[in-house]
Amino acid sequence: MSTMLFPLIACCLIGAAYSDHHDRTNQLPDRSTIVHLFEWKWRDIADECERFLAPKGFGGVQISPTSENLIIHLPDGSRTWYERYQVMSYKLKTRSGDREDFLNMTRRCNQVGVRVYADVVVNHMTGDHPSNIGTGGSTADFKKYSYPAVPFNQSHFHHPFCIINDYNNAAEVRNCQLLGLKDLNQTVPYVRQKIVRFFNKLIKLGVAGIRVDAAKHMWPTDLGAIYSRLHNLNTAFGFRPNTKPYIYQEVIYYGNEPIKPQEYTDYGDVTEFKVGSELKNVFRGHNALKWLVSWGEAWALSPSETALVFIDNHDTQRGNDVLTYKESRAYKAAIAFMLAHPYGEPRIMSSYFFEKNEQGPPSDSQENIVSPSINKDDTCGNGWVCEHRWRQIYQMVAFRNAVRGTFIQNWWDNGNNQIAFSRGKKGFIVFNVEGRDLDQRLQTGLPPGEYCDVITGKKEGNTCTGTKVTVSNDGTAHIRVPAHAEDMHLAIHVGKESSLQTS
Repeated sequence: MSTMLFPLIACCLIGAAYSDHHDRTNQLPDRSTIVHLFEWKWRDIADECERFLAPKGFGGVQISPTSENLIIHLPDGSRTWYERYQVMSYKLKTRSGDREDFLNMTRRCNQVGVRVYADVVVNHMTGDHPSNIGTGGSTADFKKYSYPAVPFNQSHFHHPFCIINDYNNAAEVRNCQLLGLKDLNQTVPYVRQKIVRFFNKLIKLGVAGIRVDAAKHMWPTDLGAIYSRLHNLNTAFGFRPNTKPYIYQEVIYYGNEPIKPQEYTDYGDVTEFKVGSELKNVFRGHNALKWLVSWGEAWALSPSETALVFIDNHDTQRGNDVLTYKESRAYKAAIAFMLAHPYGEPRIMSSYFFEKNEQGPPSDSQENIVSPSINKDDTCGNGWVCEHRWRQIYQMVAFRNAVRGTFIQNWWDNGNNQIAFSRGKKGFIVFNVEGRDLDQRLQTGLPPGEYCDVITGKKEGNTCTGTKVTVSNDGTAHIRVPAHAEDMHLAIHVGKESSLQTS
């Protein structure tokens, strides 16, 4: 970024308006952050809502697609993750569970205040494959574009011989097949009706919102027409009357493309892919941290009030050069910045270990998904990464909850790769990517007292397992973040997870 912009941007940032997403996302007021429990089974998600997500203050969970998908085997006989995005019908039958399991999950998660967001795939059905059996037993005739379990036939699809080749042609992107997947025509009233019924079925069963896969590949006006027919959320699950579902749409945009996120924001939020690509460069040390003083719209990002933000997702972590669990030090710092900053509605990824991009979730010899095991230190086993259970991540969810309603203040940087800022008088965070120790007395903005750094450890009773920070009467504290520490950041806040005592 140009240094000529710094004075203007800095003056506009400090004290910038705080954007509260709770009314739109349907999360409880004292909660925040969506976690994507990728490929988890519904009953395992229900367990996780009760034993971990609710106690740690998570606001919601994004689940994998609920609709029946084509069974796809890799050459080694295993199943792939992307089969979940090749739809055979709108039956609620996948490797994650059936309708009964789904309802069990939404009831239990809503009862403990964790909202469920369904990932829906309605841009397309399947591609062509040797096998034509779905997870619910449905079959299809791919050459005839026949999906009798819906039913759909060729009249419900765009032109069968049109494949997307030119992403600079907006009509081609929206009317042609993505990667050979049979492209539904959402302008057709019958297709709209089937999609609306599917969405409303999920709403009736207790979801708080919907993530729309491949929204970029559908016409915004078609989506708007579909959303306008959605029911209000089901009050039997604890939602207030006349509450609209939270809609967030996958619109991949990195700049210089004809299809732009703002075409969709009249109808719902959009996924802001540039957050992951920009913060990757910052926390790998390729772009100075000092420029984060202007983080947000000044970086050509979507407006905060319409942006669903994330560092990685199930697609980008498989080859799009973003930070993932495999680069954990920089990854944890990028997530911490995202959660500490008020820009956007955050979502974090929770993965399984994979070596090959096509690799599906951990499963047994009968192709059943294996449940994560829970270790004594709260981490996962059985092949699951469970980033949301990393201390440095779930502690930052608590940080975000504690600082709700505040602005960015007390910005400090060393002119390069050491920065710090407060969230009003409620939270303070420091980052060091300099390659040398950060050793400064800084203004934290916090009330005087002792605080536990939530990155290096936890608060246990009236002591810290990690670094203790003492804030003086003037709000300053001596802060030290060694160059080669396990984590490149430190964070304290007034919440019960950090504050030992305040005067």
